[in-house]
Amino acid sequence: MMTGNRRLMKAGAGAVVLLVLLWLSAQGFFLLNTQRADRLQKYERQFFDLFDTVTQISGYAEKEKEFEEKAAFIRQRLEYYAALYDIYQEYDGIVNLKTINQAAGREPLTVKPEIIDLLRFGQEAYRQSGGEVNLAFGSVLRLWHRYRQEAIEKPEQARLPEMTELREAARHTSIDDILLEEKQGTVFLRDEQMSLDVGAVAKGYAVERVAQELEAAGISGFLLNAGGNVRAIGAKPDGSPWRIGIQNPDMQSEIPYIEEVWLTEESLVTSGSYQRFYMVEGKAYHHIIDKDSLMPSEHFLSVSVVTKDSGKADAYSTAAFNMPPEESRRFIEALPEVEAMWVLKSGEILYSSGFMKYTPPTEEK
Repeated sequence: MMTGNRRLMKAGAGAVVLLVLLWLSAQGFFLLNTQRADRLQKYERQFFDLFDTVTQISGYAEKEKEFEEKAAFIRQRLEYYAALYDIYQEYDGIVNLKTINQAAGREPLTVKPEIIDLLRFGQEAYRQSGGEVNLAFGSVLRLWHRYRQEAIEKPEQARLPEMTELREAARHTSIDDILLEEKQGTVFLRDEQMSLDVGAVAKGYAVERVAQELEAAGISGFLLNAGGNVRAIGAKPDGSPWRIGIQNPDMQSEIPYIEEVWLTEESLVTSGSYQRFYMVEGKAYHHIIDKDSLMPSEHFLSVSVVTKDSGKADAYSTAAFNMPPEESRRFIEALPEVEAMWVLKSGEILYSSGFMKYTPPTEEK
């Protein structure tokens, strides 16, 4: 995500923290809050092989080598979470979500605590959102994914899933069939036809975990962006905020960004219909599926959420996108320290009551 300069339109556990501190010390890092701002330079790096999206790291350091070492550590930690939360690929020596899906209905599997934590987080998001965020919705999402992949390979043969097969898949989406035993460290999917899909939370959750590790180690002045899941780790060294542009969901418009948000320690996440979709008979069908209609949600073009925790921002943006406008507004307004911006299908922009505190002061607009 790029930054703009004006408004355009309407932790890890203790062991992990200790590991981070020891690793940083071994590398001879100087913490940003002890450095003079005028000696620091901004650096950026991006890569394309995690969470099926582009990841960008921005930060300040005295020398490029120092930044590269920190960026390499951030990438290493994100790779760790991406492997654990992958539902499409297996990795040697790792029990991940794909492994769990393959064992559905057969046996519980012993997993890393980070998987238990993510699934607990997902269960809470399910309760908060009235089921609009459901990690057990994989059997339905897998159908849509298959048809979307077929359309990418053979656009002339693009088609929609049959409603009969969608309804059959929806019979296997009960969140209560995810059985977690924290003392034993096991996960068991009770329904052999169910499937986990953590696309609504995994990127944001992983970014938040890494951000907390860096904060615990005293690192500041960094910005993580995993496919639009943006998390600021402190302000810039001169104390100024990171200036983030919210993308215009109208991809044909000459105006690329429709709002500017200022972040210092918060997260910004946008859920939208304008990137992952495929065309059938001239109509676009995106990837955010409504739990009731089993079809792509049609209330908004995009919903952007600002809050401290990137995992929560990820979950809340998906939930708010799937709700009718008034219900979506009530949902966001009831959450403490959470703000949102909605873009309706008409192009109209709506804001939660406190959203403007994250936008530029009037004199800068």
